[in-house]
Amino acid sequence: MAANPFRNLPSVNAVLEAPAIQALEREHAHELIVAAIRQELDGVRQRLSAGEAIDGEADAGMISARVVERLRHELRPKLRRVINATGIVLHTNLGRAPVAEEAARAAYEAARGYLNLELDLATGERTSRQDAIREWVCRLTGAESATAVNNNAAATVIALRALCHGQEVIISRGQLIEIGGSFRIPEIMAVSGAILREVGTTNITRLGDFERAIGPNTAALMQIHTSNYRISGFTESVPLADLVALGRRHNLKVIDDIGSGAMLDFSRFGFEGEPVARDSIAAGADLVLFSGDKLLGGPQAGILAGKRDWIKRIEKDPLMRAFRLDKMTLAALETTLRLYLNEESALRDVPVLRLLGTPLGELQQRAEELAVRLRDVPGIASASAIADIAYVGGGSLPDQKMSTWVVELTARDLDETAFARRLRLGDPAVMGRVREGKLVLDVRTIFPEQIEPLVRAIGSVVNQNSTSGVI
Repeated sequence: MAANPFRNLPSVNAVLEAPAIQALEREHAHELIVAAIRQELDGVRQRLSAGEAIDGEADAGMISARVVERLRHELRPKLRRVINATGIVLHTNLGRAPVAEEAARAAYEAARGYLNLELDLATGERTSRQDAIREWVCRLTGAESATAVNNNAAATVIALRALCHGQEVIISRGQLIEIGGSFRIPEIMAVSGAILREVGTTNITRLGDFERAIGPNTAALMQIHTSNYRISGFTESVPLADLVALGRRHNLKVIDDIGSGAMLDFSRFGFEGEPVARDSIAAGADLVLFSGDKLLGGPQAGILAGKRDWIKRIEKDPLMRAFRLDKMTLAALETTLRLYLNEESALRDVPVLRLLGTPLGELQQRAEELAVRLRDVPGIASASAIADIAYVGGGSLPDQKMSTWVVELTARDLDETAFARRLRLGDPAVMGRVREGKLVLDVRTIFPEQIEPLVRAIGSVVNQNSTSGVI
């Protein structure tokens, strides 16, 4: 009579006594460990029931080792560091702009202790948390006052709600954009309680279209920068200065949503047509709205700059409490804004500006050096440095190409899809592009200090055997 293989399975208690499991008890709850042991034992029973031979895989030591691996994968953080090798500087799925080191440290210090978030240290009296950024935004833009909320969609909602609720806001039809995640300007305006009055056509809107639409219930004229798409060919739009002049004649507010939040002229990087916040204030806009986490290069935020009276009304709105920034974001945003007080500091220390401004020759050198390193990695079949094209991403500068250099890779025992997947699941995770049978790594968005971990990550995944992988 054949021996019953199930009798050789260790008990839960026997596995619990294994040294590897004893070490786990210092990190994880006992109930989690017991559940993982039972899952492993159930898996072995299923294999035995299917007639598999599991010699050497069912003792307490082997079971405990697999429990450790199971818990390591199941309980690792959902948000993990990623090496961005896509070349997309503002990658929405990867958190958009990486913030400056100084900004990250400011957020860390704010998080780990107390700070004068709403306290005047000189008087000991309560103040507004907006004071942390107000002065710096005003210095940088020339605005009378400023405030900030948790993103630019929130900035749009609260501005229209506080200043235009129940009244009409006139916008060009060609600027009724969708800003991502299926959020559309007409829907955002409806939430605010303002009434949309669209004028012109998709490609042509003239000043006369705005003027004819003005009526007794009009509260504001609004311009929205179409940062995530372009219309080319037979087009016409109204310059902001002309819209401001029209608003003055009819005593109407003019709101300019510039989108990505450029604080300096991006033509130095070869990008044209991106509005600068200071220019909008200089043109006479009553209120300028922009993001903190795109071209500004800071944390996620929506910044409102403009007339002092309008900012006061916005800050008194009940939604301000729901939209306000937390202490970590405020600390990072203030530090980012202060870097712009010295343009050279901003260009050097704000990662978005540094990545966009990296000379092409330097990118070529990095790509060629990385290719040489990767050719020496066992399991890599080919690694070639080539010139390529990329885009900024994050809904900014969508149709303006950016020259870059990449490394094209192939692995001996992996197709490009499996190669890319293993890199995504590694530690650190690596995000590249897949193209024509190759994995493409764009060096523009790989920080110099990430080269060593990148090479190690690639070496690790191309040398995994076929039975390894992620639970």
